Amino acid sequence: MSDSPAPDDVRGSAAISRAEVAHLAMLSRLALSEEELDRFAGQLDVIIGSVARVSEVAADDIPPTSHALPMTNVMRGDQVRPGLTQQEALSGAPAAELGRFRVPRILDEER
Repeated sequence: MSDSPAPDDVRGSAAISRAEVAHLAMLSRLALSEEELDRFAGQLDVIIGSVARVSEVAADDIPPTSHALPMTNVMRGDQVRPGLTQQEALSGAPAAELGRFRVPRILDEER
């Protein structure tokens, strides 16, 4: 059996209304059916209640964290390695011009 509260317990007293969901949908330019408005109102209500419940638990003496465990730099140190020459890099290109990759123009040069 789970210790998680039932959705009604999480909601709190401020329920989000269908009209508020419809307003949010309009602002987001989403077309929602009547059934979706009802369903999303209930789901958003649970989400808002859950966030409020987490806010109640947060205490000033607990430092904010981004990870549950301490993170260390897992990247290797920089090492100089030989790379491709310009000729080698361009050898597999479909088109090259003046020592550069030739690509189709995508922007007009209007200035």
